[in-house]
Amino acid sequence: MNSWRLTFLLVFWSGIGFSQIPDIPFEQWYSIKYYATVRTDGKVFSDRNHLVQGLSGGQLFLPANGQFLHPGTLMLDTRYRSMQGAKIRTMNVYQNQFWYLDESKLWSNAWAGRRALSHHLPQAKSFAGGADYRFLVSDGTSLEYIKDSLTLWQTKLTGEDVKAIHYARNTFWILTVTNLYTLQNHQLQNYYSGDGFTSLALNDTSIYLGSEKGYYHWNKRAKQPTLHTKLPSVSISAIALIDGHPWLGTNQGVFTPKPDGTYAYFQGERWLPGDQVVSIAQGPQQTILVFTTHGLAQLSKQSITLQDKAYFFENQVRARHIRNGFNASLEGMEKGNLATGYLADADNDGLWTSMYLGSQAFRYAATQEKQALENCRESLDALERLYTLTPVPGFPARSFERSSIKSQLADSKVWQNSPQPGWTWKATTSSDEAIGHVFAFATVAELVNDPNLQAKAIRLLDTLMNHIVSHDLYLVDYDGKPTKWGRWNPEYVNSFPVNVGDRKLNSSNIIGMLQTAFHFTKKEKYRQKAFELMKKHGYLANLARPMNEIGKAPDNADEHSKLLSEGWNHSDDEMYFLGYWGLYRYAFNDTLRSHYRKAIIDHWQAERPEKDATWNFFTALTGTQTFDVKESIWYLQHYPLDLIDWRIQNSHRQDLRFLPDNFRKQTTSQVVSPAERPMQRHNRNTFILDENGTGQSEFSAGDTWLLPYWLGRYLGIIKAAPSNHSLLFSN
Repeated sequence: MNSWRLTFLLVFWSGIGFSQIPDIPFEQWYSIKYYATVRTDGKVFSDRNHLVQGLSGGQLFLPANGQFLHPGTLMLDTRYRSMQGAKIRTMNVYQNQFWYLDESKLWSNAWAGRRALSHHLPQAKSFAGGADYRFLVSDGTSLEYIKDSLTLWQTKLTGEDVKAIHYARNTFWILTVTNLYTLQNHQLQNYYSGDGFTSLALNDTSIYLGSEKGYYHWNKRAKQPTLHTKLPSVSISAIALIDGHPWLGTNQGVFTPKPDGTYAYFQGERWLPGDQVVSIAQGPQQTILVFTTHGLAQLSKQSITLQDKAYFFENQVRARHIRNGFNASLEGMEKGNLATGYLADADNDGLWTSMYLGSQAFRYAATQEKQALENCRESLDALERLYTLTPVPGFPARSFERSSIKSQLADSKVWQNSPQPGWTWKATTSSDEAIGHVFAFATVAELVNDPNLQAKAIRLLDTLMNHIVSHDLYLVDYDGKPTKWGRWNPEYVNSFPVNVGDRKLNSSNIIGMLQTAFHFTKKEKYRQKAFELMKKHGYLANLARPMNEIGKAPDNADEHSKLLSEGWNHSDDEMYFLGYWGLYRYAFNDTLRSHYRKAIIDHWQAERPEKDATWNFFTALTGTQTFDVKESIWYLQHYPLDLIDWRIQNSHRQDLRFLPDNFRKQTTSQVVSPAERPMQRHNRNTFILDENGTGQSEFSAGDTWLLPYWLGRYLGIIKAAPSNHSLLFSN
């Protein structure tokens, strides 16, 4: 959505409730990739028939069998038998038709093959067409201007190497490493001199000249260019003007300027087969063809709504990310090949599934869709089995699997045989799991209008909380000992210095958990325990402590406190905000709710730089009218459709303003777009710039995107949009 349109819509955001933001279509970018079997060079173009053809190593190729998330390959173009074996030196597009150059002639297969002319530069390697089928040809040092096989003009550029020839403004433009020349009326003139020039693109209003140190830009009135160096990648290897808009290729991806002065950056195999860009051209149907040393990318965009995107992601989860009812990752893929890999177990299977279950509860509450109800049922069954497969009443496993593959499971030493034959379960359950479960059980109990599911959710909630209260506010494992992280006991919580985050976090979580348990079970023991913790042990003061007081443990603190406070813990953020559902929504009274509201908004103020729709929408639970709606829509719109863990690099970028090392680990003044940063869940630092992914994993959208979207829909922040729920892309 254009920023001015969104700003206009925000004018209506007022009053006690939330005026819904219309789900206006936006441009969703995605990439179709075609890999080459050998290293490539040369060029790629598209003609009037929307055919894509390229030249590499003297051979013509076509992209074949590519779809979004299902890469194709580059195949030899064998359609014209007369061209097989031809020593084609380069190709170009003139009057929207392909033209080819060899050691003696220049021709096209269009116009019934009539268009062909001779030249006299046996080592010719570049050309461009001008008016009335006149062409300028170069072998790097010599220039020959021809029409109908007649030489109209020629010259030699001593000591220079022609990099590119273009025709615009009734003029030929010739670029060498050190000079930009014009040729008009047989007069060669120097237009601009410098060094390290690499590429050129121009039209009637602008000139873009690429160099090893950035790019130069002349607008229509400028006599001297502006040199741009604050770029995602500085050394420019290719430029194309597409619909008047510049696209610039480098050895670290491709980028294009945005109206706000920043750049949209496409780097890594989320977007490109290789980062070293060879050429760029306009493709069919408003696509961008980016030819790299490892293949071709067709950068595409489609006008969709957030609701369209939601159903695309709903299909992604159901097709590839459900393991025994869990919301799981697809691991072990062969370089992004979705037909390979396996559904992996994870320490936080219960947490990721709880977040997905919450999304489906919000979806059902917003739409009453039967499939959302069935998804809730299946995920709740998976969470229930976490309790029934362990021998300890009320103690949930982290995960479970069939015992036949126990030896293949990560951390196999913590996997235990279940009393139920044929199954194994993972021990050492953490507070992450517990707060996730309580959140999920509460959303089902409150929002899913199915008596059986509601009763099951409340029973499981009571089962978990009874275990915790009965075991002195610990999760006690099969060995009779508390787990490392399942601890809410005052002796543990208050052992931390007041500025260590775990003291605040655990206090906030357990009060929210106890309130939730009391709200749905009405068992007085939960209410009594919560007030005991707040009045006798200072948990209200703990959870209300401002975030600006949270930091590193003092020098005299114990080693455990120091370890847990080396930097901002983003996994804690996820636990806080999931816990805020029960903390605020099920507050015992209005006085407490007021305290909670202040604490939540204070925490959100610290999270605002991340522009995460999840934190923003959970903050909206408090009724505040300020929770960064524009940034939330930005997050949802810019989140990529490709959720594979490709290698992503941003730390080299010159267009970012880097910050000194800090406790929060915020690396840049502004968070990088989700489309440009490494793939991650909400529990990781969104300011991480680099990730050496290998395409072995695909994340589920169930917790990363569907949770904030459907929460926004449920709260009435985002308006429903017309949709036929059809798949927009093959995934």
